[in-house]
Amino acid sequence: MAESEDNQDDWSGDSDPNRTLVEDGANRRPFMRGIVVHSLMARGVTFEEAYRTADRVRERLRGRSVIPKEELAKAILEICGPLPTDRHEPAPPAADEITITGRGKGLPFSKGILSQSLLAAAIEPNDAFDVARDIERALVNRGAREVDRRDLRELAYQALDRRMGAESARRYLIWRKYQVPDRPVLILLGGAAGVGKTSLALEVAHRLGIGRVLSTDSIRQVMRLMLSPAIAPAIHGSSYDAHRLLSSERKSADRVIGGFREQAATVSVGIRASLERAVNENASLVMDGVSIVPGLIDLEPFSKIADVIFLVVGTLDEEAFSNRFAARAAETKYRPPHRYLDNLDSILQIQDHFLELAERFEVPIVDNISFDRSVLLIIRHVTDTLSQRHGFNPEEIL
Repeated sequence: MAESEDNQDDWSGDSDPNRTLVEDGANRRPFMRGIVVHSLMARGVTFEEAYRTADRVRERLRGRSVIPKEELAKAILEICGPLPTDRHEPAPPAADEITITGRGKGLPFSKGILSQSLLAAAIEPNDAFDVARDIERALVNRGAREVDRRDLRELAYQALDRRMGAESARRYLIWRKYQVPDRPVLILLGGAAGVGKTSLALEVAHRLGIGRVLSTDSIRQVMRLMLSPAIAPAIHGSSYDAHRLLSSERKSADRVIGGFREQAATVSVGIRASLERAVNENASLVMDGVSIVPGLIDLEPFSKIADVIFLVVGTLDEEAFSNRFAARAAETKYRPPHRYLDNLDSILQIQDHFLELAERFEVPIVDNISFDRSVLLIIRHVTDTLSQRHGFNPEEIL
C-alpha cells in the first residue's frame, strides 16, 4: 500500500517543490486554477471574477506543499465572498449536473448521448438534436438534479410525439425495448457489389447503437486463408468474376450467376457461424455482404432465438450505379479505376438475380439512390417489423 501511495504522489507532482497538492482523504491531486474557475462558474460566478479568484487563491497557496480540500474551500470563500447560489435561491443546475438514475451507478445527463438514442426513431440527426435540446431545457428549467431513466424515456417519447409525430415516438420506444434484448436483433443487408451496403450497415448500426458490424468480405478473406484455390476456387475472386476461376466441369450455363452462387454458398458457412455466435452471446448485429443471398441461407433455425431482419439493397438506376463506381475509383487510389466499371454488366446481372430472389422470397428491397433516405427506411423497417412480430404496448416499455 505504501508503495502505491508513493507512486501516486510522484504522479501527482509531489516531486515539484513549487506544486501545491490538494488533499482529499487518501487522494492527492495538483491544485489547478481551471478546476477552481469551473466550480465557481457552476455556482453563478462570472468568468472574470472566477478567474481573478483562482489567481488570488494560487498566490495564497504559494509555498504550501499540501492543503486539505476543506481549507482550500474556505480560502476560496474568503477571497470571493458569498457565492450567488448562497445569496439567493439555488440557481437551476447545469445540464451536466443532472444525474440519470435507475440502472446501476448514476450517469451524468448528456444531450449528445440522448440525441444519439433518438435516431432510432428514424429521424434526421438535426431533428434528434433539437428534440434532445428541448428535453434538456425542460429538465434545467424545472431545476431537476436527478431524472430516472424511465422518466427520461417517457420525456423523450412525449417530446418526439409533439415535435415529430406519433410514428416517430412509437419507433423510438420500440427500439428502446431492444437495447437490452431478450434475444438479439440480426439485421442482414444483401446486394450486389457497389450498391452501398457497407456504408448503410455502419450508419444504421451507429444510429441504433449496435456495436457489432460485420461484412461478409471479412468472412470471405478469412476463408481464403483456410481454403486453397484448389479446394474452393470461387472465393478467391470477386463476386462478379468468380466464374473465371471455376473448372469447365463446374461452370454453369449462366457463368456469372453460377460462379457468384458458388462463392456465396461457400461463404454462407461462415455467415451462419457468425450469426450463431451473435445469438450465443445475445449480441445484436448488422451484417452486410454480397454473399447474403435470399434463399441461400436457411434462416429458419434462427427465427425462434433471434429477430432476423433481412433486406436487399440495390441501385436500380443504372446510370447512378455507374457514376457511383466512377466516384469510388476516383476517391480510392488503391482500387484500380477499371475494376468495377469494366465488370458493370456482370454486376448488374447479379443485381437482377438478387432482385428476382428478393421477390420470390418476399425480402424487402431498398433502392439506395439517397443514402440518408435509405438509412431512415432501414431503421423504420427494423422497428416496424419488431412491432408487428411482438406487438407494441407503450405502458410496458415505459
